[in-house]
Amino acid sequence: MAGSSKKVIIAALIGNFLVSITKFAASYVTRSSAMFSEGIHSLVDTGNQVLLLYGLKRAKLPASEQFPFGHGKEIYFWSFVVAILIFAVGAGVSIYEGIIHIINPVEVKNSMINYIVLSIAIVFEGAAWYFAYTEFKKDNHKHGIIKSVQDGKDPSMFVVLFEDTAALLGLMVAMLGIYLSELTGILMFDGIASVVIGLILALTATWLAIETKGLLIGECADPEIVSGIKALAVEYDEVEHVNELLTMHMGPDFILVNISIDFDDHLKAGQIEHVISEIDQRIKKTWPNVKRIFVEAEARKKGINNHD
Repeated sequence: MAGSSKKVIIAALIGNFLVSITKFAASYVTRSSAMFSEGIHSLVDTGNQVLLLYGLKRAKLPASEQFPFGHGKEIYFWSFVVAILIFAVGAGVSIYEGIIHIINPVEVKNSMINYIVLSIAIVFEGAAWYFAYTEFKKDNHKHGIIKSVQDGKDPSMFVVLFEDTAALLGLMVAMLGIYLSELTGILMFDGIASVVIGLILALTATWLAIETKGLLIGECADPEIVSGIKALAVEYDEVEHVNELLTMHMGPDFILVNISIDFDDHLKAGQIEHVISEIDQRIKKTWPNVKRIFVEAEARKKGINNHD
């Protein structure tokens, strides 16, 4: 999964960097507010991809005495930072720039340059979006996009998909704003387009922040995995009851499991150790993302809440 994420991020980074330069050059020549906002958008996306690559690199650092469960959650942290940057820089600058041009409209010159640049950008962004979508669906083929994002544990993948989606919408809005300004002679349409682009970025950033916040705090594993682990444990005759099962994603490919089991009272310590060892090995073999398992042997308590 990490390999797919890295390919998607690198492809998006290269595309956004080249497109951002082109957009800024076009905005300088044509004096278009919407085009300038699009340049800011692409530049922010480029910086975001650098941060995501840094997060992926940090997430691979081995466990240490200070960080016994590794650094897997770093990708969650940097994905959250990306969401904040999209909101603060991308959306903030675009809305500000748009308001300035609504108050003091400026005539857009050489509109054909804008159309050419935006058309080329749509082709590049469309290709990047399709690549990101294809890789995303490989790992999330069972559900739709919204459900997959809500259940997904690798934010780097859907962050890029969200960015590319927002980029395509922004490009279309920019083209429409420039066209309406030229068609009607109402210059503020260009500024309005810039504000709309900013609002698109703000909504995108808000959704990303909401989705990555849960991962950063500590989301449980997928319900299918949780129920599967519990079902596996109760298969053993030596297990009387699974009291509690807690899981947490320490990274996209690292699940921590803590399970409380009530064993048969007649078992000796050595027999319990053998059963625990078998359960540990079977869980890790069945679900490779489960890296650490802690089993507590304790009597069943009346009225205990089972967090399945």
